[in-house]
Order: sequence, then C-alpha cells, then structure tokens
Amino acid sequence: MEILVLIITGILGSTLTYFLSTEKKQGPVRSSALLSLTIALFFYFFPHFLSAYLSSNIPVVFIGASFIGMVSSTQLSSYVGLSLAGILFTLIYLNTSRFFDGFGGSLGTSACIAILVILSIPYLRSRRNRTVGFLQLRRLVFRTQRQN
Repeated sequence: MEILVLIITGILGSTLTYFLSTEKKQGPVRSSALLSLTIALFFYFFPHFLSAYLSSNIPVVFIGASFIGMVSSTQLSSYVGLSLAGILFTLIYLNTSRFFDGFGGSLGTSACIAILVILSIPYLRSRRNRTVGFLQLRRLVFRTQRQN
C-alpha cells in the first residue's frame, strides 16, 4: 500500500508541476519550487499525519518527480507520458535509493533517466527510426575509427 501511495505521489509530482508550468504560465522552476515547498512544509509541520516511512519519502519522491514536470512542452506534452515517467521515476527511486546514498544529484539523474526512457518509446516502436538511428551510430563509429 505504501508503494502505491509513492507511485501516486510520483504521478502527481510530474503532472502538477507540468500543469502549473504550462497552463498557469508559472515557468518550470517556479512551479517545481512552489509545489515542492508546499509538500515539504506540510510533512515538516505534520510528520505524524502518515506513517514515518511515507512522511520521509513522499517529499523526496515529489521533489524528484517535479523535475520530470519541468520538461519542455515541445519535448513531451502528453499527461500520459508524464504519468508514465512519474511511475518510472518512483520505481527507480525505490530500487536504487540505497545505491545513491551519499551521492548528490540522484533525484535529478533518476528523473532524467525516466524522461529519456519515455522519450525513446516512439523511436523503439518505429522500425524506420531504429534503422536510421543505427545507421547514424554506425557512421559515427566508422568516422571515429578513420580519424584514429
């Protein structure tokens, strides 16, 4: 049940930040900061509202997912894509948080990985795009080998 709450938090973090940024014209940084501060202050002043596990992890998941919502509308404009990226971010956070202990930037890195996976889905679904991508990679490799 706690994992489901964190997944919903990831979805809300990414979609609400994007909504506030694009629909309400607040900009990505202001949107992320405003929503993250609201969630963090709520759990700071009411730490016993939920279990200790959720009270400590909901703000972190929300802040990381809000990084996803900062994506440009020219790159990703689908709320379904944002929701999938929020779910993926939460799963990455839950499974790798013990490996990133003590390292800075783990939330941003996890959010970046989630966005890149979602942005690559159309390329993986199209055989033509995969072929063109592999050809470009092959040209790059051969060009580098010839220069050496």
